[in-house]
Amino acid sequence: MRVPSRSSGQRPGPAAPSPGTSTTSPAVAGPSRSGPSRGGPALPDDGPDLAAYRAAVAELLVEIGALADPGSATARQALVDDRLRDPVVVAVLDATPAGLVAARETLLLELARYQPSGRSAVRDLTGLVRCYLLSRIDLMWWRDVPAFATDAQVRDSPDLVDLEWLRRRDLARFRYREEPTSRVGRALRAADRRLRPYAAPDTAGVRSRRTRREVVALLNDVAREFASAAPAGTPPLWVTSLVRSAEEQYRRRRLGHPVPLPGAHCLGWTVDVELDWYRRFGAREVLAGILRDRQEAGEVNVVDAGSVWHVCPAPSTRARLRRAYEVELGT
Repeated sequence: MRVPSRSSGQRPGPAAPSPGTSTTSPAVAGPSRSGPSRGGPALPDDGPDLAAYRAAVAELLVEIGALADPGSATARQALVDDRLRDPVVVAVLDATPAGLVAARETLLLELARYQPSGRSAVRDLTGLVRCYLLSRIDLMWWRDVPAFATDAQVRDSPDLVDLEWLRRRDLARFRYREEPTSRVGRALRAADRRLRPYAAPDTAGVRSRRTRREVVALLNDVAREFASAAPAGTPPLWVTSLVRSAEEQYRRRRLGHPVPLPGAHCLGWTVDVELDWYRRFGAREVLAGILRDRQEAGEVNVVDAGSVWHVCPAPSTRARLRRAYEVELGT
């Protein structure tokens, strides 16, 4: 069992509230709930056959690739509608908060209005279908965790910890940078990219630097494994996205990002890590292998989103990751 190593006694402030309690705030989609959960009950990991589900999605992606031209839109919609009736697929989609019918209708709608965008890591229709269907595993796993509806909920939630506090104390083994929000900040970022085009991944940065403690433990653990396995000189693990509110997801959609709602990022359990940037260091497949191995072990769900990969811990790892966080940070 992977457990992050213990740090030297620094403490991240007040102890976190114990799992099981809740705050009062609206959820996104579905019946009203009592605010962003402190974990809440989740679907057991021994639910639908995820290996069979992933295999069914892989087969569908091959068929989608053969119908990617604009003239095949009708055939493509009929294909997706048919494949989503596969009992293996139904078992997963029906276990998501919105259920099978809503999941199928949402995907068909996303396919119908998809437009390629240089703003998104999702490069084509195949990527859209892959990301949508495989991220349903995240939603199924954490189906009873209410989504963060607003930026204020993300900012104020006691369930989340500020990464900057950890970074300044050398307790975050991975890297990230914040998205500039002012014109001056964006101009400085653009100038830096021109002067140092390969110093960092070509991503906007994280909108919020807050995330769950268990996610910190997972990222630290992956970062250590990656550092020990990657070629010398490879930069540390780079995180490109953390928690997003539904409010933020709507903003992203208006900018042309094909992000579905509700999204797994809104639950606070899904993060994006950079992959393609590591090609120049000969380390992309090293990191990809680490993430695939963890998925095979049932520890995480991984979604290839192009230049970045989505990573979500399984509910069965939650208690272990929380203990690892508390041990490492001395809480």
